[in-house]
Amino acid sequence: PKKFKVVSKFQPSGDQPEAIAELTSQLKGGEKFSVLKGITGSGKSFVMSHVISNLQKPALILCPTKTLAAQLCRELRSFLPTSSVELFVSYYNYYTPESFIESSNTYIAKKSSINDEIDSLRHRATRALFTRDDVVIVASVSCIYGLGLPSDYLEAAQNIQVRRLRSTELQSPLSS
Repeated sequence: PKKFKVVSKFQPSGDQPEAIAELTSQLKGGEKFSVLKGITGSGKSFVMSHVISNLQKPALILCPTKTLAAQLCRELRSFLPTSSVELFVSYYNYYTPESFIESSNTYIAKKSSINDEIDSLRHRATRALFTRDDVVIVASVSCIYGLGLPSDYLEAAQNIQVRRLRSTELQSPLSS
């Protein structure tokens, strides 16, 4: 069975079938990278989902901004609903690096604010890479900064198992 399966009420049309065939051919032929250009609303996300389905391989898609990455992630999730389509963007709400103004001998400390929800999405994306083989990561440029060694990441994870208790294991607080 296919790991990546496109679900849509639409079929590729216009230039899309040619773009899908060309991109699929390039990537199957050994090209490591490919660029898909098109105007807003031209169906680039739909084309990408078909190329991913044709290749049946995990994919990393880079977007220039966090906003575009989130939008593309939503669209790909709708076209590839049985696959793990995850968002990996910078978890900073804002970040100002440290600086030094030589003329006034002034040091300005780094300032930042981390968005916990986005941090959680980054961990979800990283976990998917370890646990699934049908993963599409939609990322901003923050993906080029290392998370460290995969072994360190796995060692830091905590496994939590949920199980049902038998009635004999339950104890009323009043009975003690």
